[in-house]
Amino acid sequence: MAMKHRAGATLALLMTTALLVAGCNGSDSEAPAENELYKNPVTLTWWHNASQDGPGKTYWEKVAKDFSALHPTVTVQIEAIETNQLQRTRLPAALLSSDPPDIFQAWGGGEMREQVEADYLKDLTDQVKDEVANIGSATEIWQVNGKQYGLPYRMGIEGIWYNKDMFAKAGITAPPTTFEELNQAVTKLKAINVIPIALGAGDKWPAAHWWYNFALRACSVDTLKKASVDLVFDDPCFVKAGQDLKTFIGTNPFQPNFIATPGQNDPTSANGLVANGKAAMELMGDWNRGTLETVAEDPEALTKFLGWFPVPAIAGSAGDPKAALGGGDGFACAKNAPAECVEFLKYIVSPEVQKGFAGTGTGLPVAKGAEAGVADPALKSILEATSGATYVQLWLDTAFGSTVGNAMNDAVIAIFAGNGTPEKVVEAMKAAAKK
Repeated sequence: MAMKHRAGATLALLMTTALLVAGCNGSDSEAPAENELYKNPVTLTWWHNASQDGPGKTYWEKVAKDFSALHPTVTVQIEAIETNQLQRTRLPAALLSSDPPDIFQAWGGGEMREQVEADYLKDLTDQVKDEVANIGSATEIWQVNGKQYGLPYRMGIEGIWYNKDMFAKAGITAPPTTFEELNQAVTKLKAINVIPIALGAGDKWPAAHWWYNFALRACSVDTLKKASVDLVFDDPCFVKAGQDLKTFIGTNPFQPNFIATPGQNDPTSANGLVANGKAAMELMGDWNRGTLETVAEDPEALTKFLGWFPVPAIAGSAGDPKAALGGGDGFACAKNAPAECVEFLKYIVSPEVQKGFAGTGTGLPVAKGAEAGVADPALKSILEATSGATYVQLWLDTAFGSTVGNAMNDAVIAIFAGNGTPEKVVEAMKAAAKK
């Protein structure tokens, strides 16, 4: 969507609260009368991004069936779509059409602001007050001008997933806490003929997230907050992020042909390399545990060797060393979706359904009490790191909105491909912000 927009507020999230403590049509913000619900047969179309066969996709199928069993007048038709295709192609086209899906993946931030400005979304504010109170501050990402247009079901910070056995074999005694230590780990892993870091640059965003993290280390929290609200990128830290990235790429930490490798599709993708013992590390969010399982030849082995650590700090940088990049997944309802859509969304984020989601290992839940369902050791590490994060910045392409975000990602990929520069990334962001 190339409409003029202002990015949503950046998100100094109190992630501990978000994860552990915080818990037909008519007027969009008015709850339907009780006797209007479930009175007539309704079919809800649901688009989500759990497209790979595995626990996440299976669980959403169960959720849909369980909801229909509770409410026999409602049928839920699911279409599972790969993230890039859903976010960048299918969903924008569908929202422009006269027949969008009723309930669909929503990432919040500046991207949601664009959708609200285009009048695509249903205002949920008055109908989800209890759910917002239970989830807490994480819901702010799915707000525009104080109104609620979506709800999250998953929230977590990003970090580096790693193979503990490979680290031990290479003589790496502890996870790196600085980029200097990460570079040393890369050297040690190369010495035992192991690919240090798997990268799925073929899908663009996995590579762009390295630039995001360098920006998080180079820029102050105040700079990032201002940039996300005003779309101003004059601070030299944005250029420095590209310079630091270029230096890191120069150490050759990634597998051959990383520029064409997909992110999370099959055993040959970046996370397939990690899942099957062919690479030692991968930068990815909390959802990666579930996607690793779907591409692993031996899923049970993952629990034995898989670990996680926060993105390392950079000595002397202006950014907060304990800040983290993060975000979540949520759902929204189309403007003219039936009232049952809102009820289904509320069901998805209910504590029991959230606890079941936690048990899939595909991400961290947001509802109060659902964290009891988190069993995987690596995911527990993310919960602990989240508690210690001083600030959590929403994924930059989401925070800045799709117009700036897409231009930024393309320019970052050009650096990885060897034909871009740090300065051109910032130039692309500034040009996109004027559209």
